[in-house]
Amino acid sequence: MPILPTLEAGLLRRDIMKVYIAGPYTTGDVACNVHDAVVAAERVLSRGHIPYIPHLTHFWHMMYPHEIKFWYDYDLQWLSCCDCLLRIPGESRGADNEVNFAHELGIDVYYSLDDLP
Repeated sequence: MPILPTLEAGLLRRDIMKVYIAGPYTTGDVACNVHDAVVAAERVLSRGHIPYIPHLTHFWHMMYPHEIKFWYDYDLQWLSCCDCLLRIPGESRGADNEVNFAHELGIDVYYSLDDLP
């Protein structure tokens, strides 16, 4: 069985959610925060959903730096394409703004992996 069960019999699976991972990035240790986001994404994947990890733009930014507003706007564009947001623990004004944006768009917000369908 494939790890990414996106296609079945040639059809896009509608029961798979695109899950935006929101959590600390600059508060605390950036490497630990990226690690935590990837761990959360792996758990989302193991539940049969497709995670989006905005923290991974860290590596893009290392090669091609952009202003912070660029990254915030970039992430919100991706968030608007997702079915839900998973808010992982930790203080983060940026992640809290993403939660607020998700609410404005009517996107479900989960605070625990156990709450994901």
